[in-house]
Amino acid sequence: MMLAEILQLKHEAVDVNLMAGEHLTPEYLEKNPLHTIPFLEDGDFYVTDSHAINTYLASKYGGAQSEKLYPTDFKVRATVDSRLFFDVSVVSPASSAITVALFNGEITSPTKQQTEKLNFAYEVLDKYLQKTKFAAADHLTVADISLAASISSASLLVPIDQKYTKLTAWLNTIQQEDWYKKKNVPGLEVYKAFVSSKLK
Repeated sequence: MMLAEILQLKHEAVDVNLMAGEHLTPEYLEKNPLHTIPFLEDGDFYVTDSHAINTYLASKYGGAQSEKLYPTDFKVRATVDSRLFFDVSVVSPASSAITVALFNGEITSPTKQQTEKLNFAYEVLDKYLQKTKFAAADHLTVADISLAASISSASLLVPIDQKYTKLTAWLNTIQQEDWYKKKNVPGLEVYKAFVSSKLK
């Protein structure tokens, strides 16, 4: 949704009630066997996973912004992709593990191991940001959009140590953007309320 806001894409956002099992209906499963959200339907073409959705939207609808958001230069694109995979394989799993454990009542605060995993993610991203202004380049790319969502949520579980100065500065920059305020903050506030109700 943040990228759609950046690109000013006209689209229809459809709420899917997971608790009511709307992601498990035959109609939904026909289009998305993974029964996950977010899920993009563009005509008769379907895309799952927010990272894949963002690269698709940037490539197809990015127009003049496409080259910066998802560059065609092989090395720069590989760097963007590596940051997206870093989000998928390191940041998100570390954060999700804590969220699920909180939801299931297994913990009331992150364990030492869970905290270490998120701090490792912060450390790595901080090192990436020592080389470039943004996560993959000196300008905003789809990697920043994905990581902004993940890191902002993760920081509610394990606060970012101020020693990660580059990471802190990057997140502060992202948080000033209108597209972040409009499309990420509302959902983040809901998540914050959930976390606050579970953490002790």
